[in-house]
Amino acid sequence: MTHLRASAAVGVLAFLLGAGSALAQGAAVAPVVSTAPTVEGGANGAALIRNPAAPEKSLIAATGEGGGLELYGLDGQRVGAVPGGEVYGVDVRELDGKPLLALLDRKGGRLRLASYDFATGQAASLDAKPLTLDYAGEGVCLHRGARDGSLYAFTLGVAGQMDQWLLFPTADGKLDGRIVRRLHLSSEAKYCVSDDATGALYVAQEAVGVWRYDADPEAEAVPTLVDANRLGHIAGEVAGLALVDGGPSARFLVAANATAGDYNVYDRARDDAFVGTFRIGTGDQNAVENPSGLFALRGPLGDRLPAGALLVADDRKSGANMKVVSWADVASGLKLATGDAAGSRPAKGFATVQPTMETRPVDHDGDAADDPAIWANPADPARSAIIATDKKGGLLVYDLSGQPLQYLADGKMNNVDLRAGFKLGGRETILVAASDRTHKSIALYTLDPATRQLTSVADGVQATGLSDPYGLCMYRGRKGQTYVFVGDPDGLVRQWKLVAQANGKVRAVPVRDVKFDTQTEGCVADDETGALYVAEEDVALWKLGAEPTDRKVPKAIDRVASNPALKDDLEGIGLYRQAGGKGYLVVSSQGNNSYAVYRREGDNAYVGSFSVTADGAKGIDGISETDGLDVTSASLGAGLETGAFVAQDGRNVFPPEHQNFKLVPWSAIAGALGLK
Repeated sequence: MTHLRASAAVGVLAFLLGAGSALAQGAAVAPVVSTAPTVEGGANGAALIRNPAAPEKSLIAATGEGGGLELYGLDGQRVGAVPGGEVYGVDVRELDGKPLLALLDRKGGRLRLASYDFATGQAASLDAKPLTLDYAGEGVCLHRGARDGSLYAFTLGVAGQMDQWLLFPTADGKLDGRIVRRLHLSSEAKYCVSDDATGALYVAQEAVGVWRYDADPEAEAVPTLVDANRLGHIAGEVAGLALVDGGPSARFLVAANATAGDYNVYDRARDDAFVGTFRIGTGDQNAVENPSGLFALRGPLGDRLPAGALLVADDRKSGANMKVVSWADVASGLKLATGDAAGSRPAKGFATVQPTMETRPVDHDGDAADDPAIWANPADPARSAIIATDKKGGLLVYDLSGQPLQYLADGKMNNVDLRAGFKLGGRETILVAASDRTHKSIALYTLDPATRQLTSVADGVQATGLSDPYGLCMYRGRKGQTYVFVGDPDGLVRQWKLVAQANGKVRAVPVRDVKFDTQTEGCVADDETGALYVAEEDVALWKLGAEPTDRKVPKAIDRVASNPALKDDLEGIGLYRQAGGKGYLVVSSQGNNSYAVYRREGDNAYVGSFSVTADGAKGIDGISETDGLDVTSASLGAGLETGAFVAQDGRNVFPPEHQNFKLVPWSAIAGALGLK
């Protein structure tokens, strides 16, 4: 085996990292336009406000510190300003056919929103209320979510703060905002830019490098390092980021490599691979003295800018202004494709719905909330209840407003289910079963319909003999017997018959074992058809007989590998029952924060998927990383006459709190998917 000395290894690494840089050290482009100096002598950011009717009459928006947002034509002449306090950042998106401007007002400590009308040449404030920051703001960028078209703003702070705001319309046509996610870097972050088509968010941590996040607030906040200071192609500080989107073959990230005096380009179609650098200037002279923000637009902007433009804020000591570079010139110098001016289109997403209620968060931190079961009160639907598990502590009962009615700290309860009509002590009761991981047992309770309180009825510890009681569901057999299925992480699903005792308690008697190859959790039984559905998390949704005498081989209804809409883990399953054996199965596709819907009848055909997104006006975030869910077709009162869907929210981000459960009216799901 050959060993390299430390110094030699460093030299090889430096050579490999520097190889790409040497490809383009000679590439230089001259500015097409230099704007007039800003009024107050500062330049902290730039954006291009595209005029769709006359692109050559688009405007350059420049942050001029105390001068607010200054506006310039593509000839560089100042044409006006938008008051906005001490502006240190700007970004642009379209809203209702007009440009939407997001401004970071550092003096006012707030995010400002405005629209611009090319017909009148006027900007109008869209602030429904002040969106204030609790830190010194440094930068801002906008994002249009692909899932449901929601508009977000990211604000960055001097100590590495990064807040994601959901922006939503009010009744009077303004925009309000709520923080839906708070992230934190270890040091100052000033520049960010997002890709609406792919959902990638790029953030420049000035002294460290460039990171990539998923811009979806429901996504896991795990950053990917694109490039790093000293170890990569960044010489010192990053002084701006911009995205160029020319479609699948021409999608690039540009980073201002300020210390080196050049600009790095990365290929976003190849996982942000470094492709080269260029300089702005002529000969050995740099045209930009102190870059302080970038912005790019791929669409044509007249004869001098046929493939769009790259804007650079030049915060020079004297005469701070904006430089405009032709992207066609940059692409030619680096031998890059310019692509299509139409850019990339977001991938078609799932149908979306919004929650109308969320429960109070569970008391335990981390991955605690897990599985709900809905009890529909036939006598008074509005007094129905949701029974749910806190797998770090016990069972909870909530009313339909999400307020807790009871908490039983009886152990680490993982999954829960219920059946009405269980005869115990000479009367029919509502029997509730939960998988108890503390005692490796089946916990058994009755639910009092008057008080909506649980009372334990287990005849001692009902041991499962499983390594870890995990998934659980109940079944009412054809002859009236009640059963419970419990699975463990080894793929074993065991079936018990629940037997009433003379002492008013209940025992569980094992009657059958079914073995799957890998871990299962979610399951649901259809009392009318005698079918049992089991989710093998990484593999498939299976159907088999629920009767203890059934010995048929399980049938795969759908597989993770064959349906692009599924992303492991497959978790909770619910059954929406309709007359005549019709209805729907709902399955949590945890890996892509969605829910797959299948027909109850026939071969259980897949009919579509939906995701649950935030309702800014109500202040309820979406649902993500769902473990357990339940669904009912029974009325739960006004607004829920056709039933409801309830799911665990694995990332309760709005505001950041412990996990909880959220409710969506079934009518909204049926409408989104076109279900009967």
